[in-house]
Amino acid sequence: MLFLRSLIFFVGMAIFTVIFTTPTPIIVLLPYRWRYMILTQWSRVVLHWLRITCNLNFVVEGREHIPNGAAIVFCKHQSTWETLALQRVFPPQAWVLRRSLFMIPFFGWGLWAMDPVGIDRGAGRKALAEVVEGGTARLKKGRWVVVFPEGTRVPPGKRAQYRIGGAILATKSGFPVVPVAHNGGEYWPKKRGFLKPPGTIKMVIGPPLESTNVEPNELMHRAETWIEAQMERITAERYKTDGRITYYSRDNAARPS
Repeated sequence: MLFLRSLIFFVGMAIFTVIFTTPTPIIVLLPYRWRYMILTQWSRVVLHWLRITCNLNFVVEGREHIPNGAAIVFCKHQSTWETLALQRVFPPQAWVLRRSLFMIPFFGWGLWAMDPVGIDRGAGRKALAEVVEGGTARLKKGRWVVVFPEGTRVPPGKRAQYRIGGAILATKSGFPVVPVAHNGGEYWPKKRGFLKPPGTIKMVIGPPLESTNVEPNELMHRAETWIEAQMERITAERYKTDGRITYYSRDNAARPS
């Protein structure tokens, strides 16, 4: 049954992706506000479909920490899931991502139309300059900027070195950093992510970290310390004392797998 539910979800997601991104050549002619609103409905539909087919929901803790003005999101990167959920939780946003992703049929076209900060990771200082210049320009327009400081998806329970680019963007632009932790990778992992068990993914939003009068390394350290501490807490909540995995249903009733 788990395989069948996951297969139905995958097929539906593929269909929704084609439906929403095929009109991109027309949508891109619209003002940013309109095309962002249209294209992000894809994430809403996919997350709803995920809940229907796989009984996989999510909850958010710390919404009160979301500031009124634009900010930079430092998000843990474990899964495809957070790329959907961030669009539903935070205001209109631009992502810092690999420019090569724009070449992916349908999915990449939709990304490009949402005006992200595309970089070439192998370009070194040039890529860092693109992050700072492009990110600052979007922040000044009132858009949020999403950064995955690890640079790639990291399996649950693992840690990767946090990269300095997002912290430099914050300190140079003066916009605050909002740290985000979640356990999406425990339900939708990078590898073997086809099967999606039921349960409730937890996202935790931390208090904004001011970026003025602080060095990039210190800001990055503060964000990393908070995120990784929350990751340990979230994961611990998902396990019973006897070590069995516990999935949390929408009514918060725990049941062992």
